[in-house]
Amino acid sequence: MAHLYFKYGTMNSGKSIEIIKVAHNYEEQGKRVLLFTPAIDTRIGANLVGSRTGLTRPAIPVEPDTDLFERVRREQSGDGQRISCVLVDEAQFLNKRQVLELTWIVDELDIPVMAFGLKNDFRNELFEGSYNLLVNADKIEEIKTICWHCDRKATMVVRSVNGVPVNEGDQIMIGGNEDYKPVCRSCYRKTFQGGL
Repeated sequence: MAHLYFKYGTMNSGKSIEIIKVAHNYEEQGKRVLLFTPAIDTRIGANLVGSRTGLTRPAIPVEPDTDLFERVRREQSGDGQRISCVLVDEAQFLNKRQVLELTWIVDELDIPVMAFGLKNDFRNELFEGSYNLLVNADKIEEIKTICWHCDRKATMVVRSVNGVPVNEGDQIMIGGNEDYKPVCRSCYRKTFQGGL
């Protein structure tokens, strides 16, 4: 029986390298996977999933109007080779309808779906995709990393603009290590109280 998995973690927790590893493991056994990534994220290049370690692989771009269920259904019936797994990178950028489409892929097509992404943003608020994945996922797993400033587990991110930490602004701003740091709750609080 297929399940919808939500695997979340802060920046630098290894989500993208994990998704590349999962895809490789399926394909090494001759199984077919579909890998999706938001079209908005072009840090590594268009239509690519990439990790900070330098590993990349092609992915199907997802726009806000992309119908994930129909795309997977078409792919499934297109050449006759069964899709063994659907993988979604940066799933926090999905909208509610797209998360529901992931549930239909699981329930109606009996294909497991693994969605990887951030849970909360730099303001410590849930993304639309993350909220709906937390509500609808069959299994939820945290991918852990450590705080940029201490040895505690990182659960939040701090965004910097021109080197200055901020906790206001647009929720979505694509960036890397120069813009975002994983931090624990204590260091997050200290960042905005002048303690770090």
